[in-house]
Amino acid sequence: MSHNRGVLYVVATPIGNMKDITLRALEVLKESNFILCEDTRKTMKIMSHYNISGPKLLSYNEHNEYKRIPEVVKLLREGNTISLVCNAGTPAIQDPGYRLIKALKEEGFKVLPVPGPSALIAALSVSGLPTDRFIFYGFLPRKKGKRESLYREWMEEEKTIIFYESPKRIKKIFKEIKSYREFENRRVFVAREMTKKFESYTHLLIKDLEVEDLPEKGEYVVILEGKK
Repeated sequence: MSHNRGVLYVVATPIGNMKDITLRALEVLKESNFILCEDTRKTMKIMSHYNISGPKLLSYNEHNEYKRIPEVVKLLREGNTISLVCNAGTPAIQDPGYRLIKALKEEGFKVLPVPGPSALIAALSVSGLPTDRFIFYGFLPRKKGKRESLYREWMEEEKTIIFYESPKRIKKIFKEIKSYREFENRRVFVAREMTKKFESYTHLLIKDLEVEDLPEKGEYVVILEGKK
């Protein structure tokens, strides 16, 4: 194995507040030859905020990841240092990246984490719900039937349940959950717009949640108590 093979860094970036970036993340981004970003415009905001101008930005998202993987392999073989970032938080957690990382590991390349913000961990840490055992679902399925089979699983699930939801679907999802009597006395923690100017946190029983009061703006992290 040649010694000049490149390295891929998986770099966590802020989930909202621009100050939530580590000194090491800034250092690694500055020293990278290329940065793979989910959305180059969003990454440019971080770059210009911190005066980082050297690396070349390449888009890497669910639409082009199969095409990009061989290109990244070639760049690493040439000895380049590459950072992978997503729009917010830790890459490859409910974001593109897993397939690339798997492919690079199979090729024997070094893939190193640069830890930092993660929406699900940030929300869990202030939820007041048990943190010793939890299960993460990302965004719930689009099909109602698949969501209903998940809800039936959750009736028996003892671990704390975490999922992400978009502002467009949040009311519909909670109406569905509230329609099951099994959930009415479970506590729920709803985090919206975390670390941003209008961040909000709600902690109550499912039966006391007023669905119509949920703003249809900003990303949600929902944490549901497991079965007692």
